[in-house]
Amino acid sequence: MKKYVLVIDDEACWGCKTCEVACKQENGAPVGVKLIAVMEDGPSGNGGKPAFCYRVNVCRHCEDPPCAAVCPAGAIGKRDDGIVFLDGEACTGCGACVDTCAERAIAFDEVKGTAAKCNLCRHRVDHGLIPACADNVCPAHCIYFGEPAEIRKAVAEKRKTRVTRHSELSSQNERTVT
Repeated sequence: MKKYVLVIDDEACWGCKTCEVACKQENGAPVGVKLIAVMEDGPSGNGGKPAFCYRVNVCRHCEDPPCAAVCPAGAIGKRDDGIVFLDGEACTGCGACVDTCAERAIAFDEVKGTAAKCNLCRHRVDHGLIPACADNVCPAHCIYFGEPAEIRKAVAEKRKTRVTRHSELSSQNERTVT
């Protein structure tokens, strides 16, 4: 069986939150519940200039998910393809998974009284599609989904291109300014 990963290149994220919107539309998450969240990280100093970056918080679908181990209802499981899922119908709302998740990627739905997390749009994956957040909605093209080796290669290539392009632009600006 194929293994899947979701990788987000935070260095390339613009903070537009299109992934949040796509996820919300696809999964119908209620107000106050985010299965993926884009957060501003900054400002920080970068050579005397303020710098901002964005961090995307989403379930990392751990190899050995601690949230599954603490769930007394067995509502969290891991599929053979690597997708860690939460069955909202089986969830008792104890909150143990929310407290255990180091990524803080499990939300609590106050209305339903149950936990909620990214299931990598397993209903889409089961039909040969990719998760809504990774389905070409990101204008920065920083969300990748697929087989681990292919994803690592694609991210490394994009970062290499970005560093090369940044160096070229810096050199161009130096020549223009002098």
